[in-house]
Amino acid sequence: MAQGVLWILLGLLLWSDPGTASLPLLMDSVIQALAELEQKAPAAKVRHTASAWLMSAPNSGPHNRLYHFLLGAQSLDAAELDPCPLSPELLGLTKEVARHDVREGKEYGVVLAPDGSTVAVEPLLAGLEAGLQGRRVINLPLDSTAAPWETGVTFPDVAAIAPDVRATSSPGLRDASPDVTTADIGANSPDATKGCPDVQASLPDAKAKSPPTMVDSLLAVTLAGNLGLTFLRGSQTQSHPDLGTEGCWDQLSAPRTFTLLDPKASLLTMAFLNGALDGVILGDYLSRTPEPQPSLSHLLSQYYGAGVARDPGFRSNFRRQNGAALTSASILAQQVWGTLVLLQRLEPVHPQLQCTSQEQLAQVAANATKEFTEAFLGCPAIHPRCRWGAAPYRGRPKPLQLPLGFLYVHHTYVPAPPCTDFGRCAANMRSMQRYHQDTQGWGDIGYSFVVGSDGYVYEGRGWHWVGAHTLGHNSRGFGVAIVGNYTAALPTEAALRTVRDTLPSCAVRAGLLRPDYAVLGHRQLVRTGCPGDALFDLLRTWPHFTATVKPSPARSVSQRSRREPPLRTLPAIDLQ
Repeated sequence: MAQGVLWILLGLLLWSDPGTASLPLLMDSVIQALAELEQKAPAAKVRHTASAWLMSAPNSGPHNRLYHFLLGAQSLDAAELDPCPLSPELLGLTKEVARHDVREGKEYGVVLAPDGSTVAVEPLLAGLEAGLQGRRVINLPLDSTAAPWETGVTFPDVAAIAPDVRATSSPGLRDASPDVTTADIGANSPDATKGCPDVQASLPDAKAKSPPTMVDSLLAVTLAGNLGLTFLRGSQTQSHPDLGTEGCWDQLSAPRTFTLLDPKASLLTMAFLNGALDGVILGDYLSRTPEPQPSLSHLLSQYYGAGVARDPGFRSNFRRQNGAALTSASILAQQVWGTLVLLQRLEPVHPQLQCTSQEQLAQVAANATKEFTEAFLGCPAIHPRCRWGAAPYRGRPKPLQLPLGFLYVHHTYVPAPPCTDFGRCAANMRSMQRYHQDTQGWGDIGYSFVVGSDGYVYEGRGWHWVGAHTLGHNSRGFGVAIVGNYTAALPTEAALRTVRDTLPSCAVRAGLLRPDYAVLGHRQLVRTGCPGDALFDLLRTWPHFTATVKPSPARSVSQRSRREPPLRTLPAIDLQ
């Protein structure tokens, strides 16, 4: 039934009026469209594929060739389709989200999910379809006479690598230097280098071992193809592709337009990576779920809600942890390389792949995988200011002199309850900003970043501007607060891991924090109970914690002044 629903969407795309008014670009709208189709989809269509919808959209390119070959779509006659009627709004929605693209600083084919993240629909649907088909594999080198259905088999390593996709442990892609190899693709390997000068020259960083032997359809149509092509383009233009560019919606209640924060962003935006990773996670889940498989609307409602099968760790909030648990960097690098080899065979005159040696493809795969695993999977998901509805800065912010040497840990005290969903966390951010601006008279929310218990970090003053979090020390370190009162209780393990591991390591990699940075509790520099006795006791066990700093007797503070008693009940003054 799930495959039949997505097949019918092809007909909707062929008949829908491009000028039809559409629903808000929300994941809930996509789920609504799927639910309505599932109610009307005839059982006879259950064998048709989702890839038909994906390839019916405009702007066909290399990814369409992958969809045709790996997902097994066939030539279709529109007259043979019998689309069930949908509302004009849902017809318009299916047209809008069919193809992901970036043009003139705007991103298309993306929707706002309930967790506050923006998700590209195309790679999500591609992953769902690959999973419904059982996660096929194409063996390399490719026989030009072989059909995908003849070469497809069950992916052999999934169970051994990731027996449980619902992992909530720290990211598993620890291999920052994937074992990518470059020699002996094989006599039958595609040759897109004939007549091309100097393409066989070896690259200094490429080491020869074993070439890729298979292409996993799930990874190829979601992540590997786009990672490889984008980084290949960057290597040919001597530029470094942007990875994970965020953006802002025109409004959050009924979003219609998504503007990227960097108008020169590559296709590997944060929304694309979110959708691709969701496609991998859910596609893998579907490939291992016996019949009858859940309806797609039900699966997506759970995944973008409270969690699949009521598991709060198996939801979109924790996509990076769960995605990292599914594979390793070396396997992903082989898949990126293998997908580029496959594209060379499918389209030997492709302008990027023509005259590109296997050594070059291997190096591109290594670079792309390293950047993806370190800069995306290895970093926490940070909601930008526009996502939680920040008011403008009052006055002129002062820039930080980077890199900094300290990370100051706080708890918010008020709000006291941890925030566990986007709506509550965003409301807490707005409340704290109002208090800091209107009551304290500061230019902005005081913290550099705030960590929720929903799996996300919320940008305060960010990486580049002096905060108002640790009196007398604001220019020397970043102030990171965890929402809640941790006098007697501890934050969630996910929040602790973010502050202890992923946020600082990501900052070190980006040159924002010194490798020898020190972690300090707020109370070590200012006379206050912050960050709470329970959290501070744990803080003292962290690797970068420094115990040699003493508080200044002239400085005392209550956390956010609402009104946590400072140490020795000294009068409360501002965080600044």
